Amino acid sequence: MRAVLQRARSASVTVDGEVVGAFDGEGLVILLGVSTEDTEAEAVQLAAKVAGLRILDGERSLLDAAAPALVISQFTLFGDVRKGRRPSWSAAARGDQAEPLYECFAGELEAAGVRVERGVFGADMDVTLTNAGPFTLVVDTADLAGPRRG
Repeated sequence: MRAVLQRARSASVTVDGEVVGAFDGEGLVILLGVSTEDTEAEAVQLAAKVAGLRILDGERSLLDAAAPALVISQFTLFGDVRKGRRPSWSAAARGDQAEPLYECFAGELEAAGVRVERGVFGADMDVTLTNAGPFTLVVDTADLAGPRRG
């Protein structure tokens, strides 16, 4: 599972001309990619890591700052461009596997006390944000402590 975290001053996601998730003020935009090898345990682990990372102003976490997160599904984070000119999506989980893990991740953030706004899984979305810093960080469960896969 891979998350791109963008510290933002405001953000919104629009589907078919309607804003479906947004926040104003300090928060994180989280683009979440799920691979074919990811598990619910990794979704739980990643949510805990993201909720506690001290990456907001003043070295505060989402929990410390009571800051919101806008979580967007992003299968393209597992695009493979090593061969040819067309990305391969074979490492990205199909929707029926990815959506429950996306919901698990967002639900775990909420259970920890983070206000979570969401995009619409699988939809064509327009995401707008003011990247504060700019600050962007990639967190991959393959790089976190614990059992390593293949």
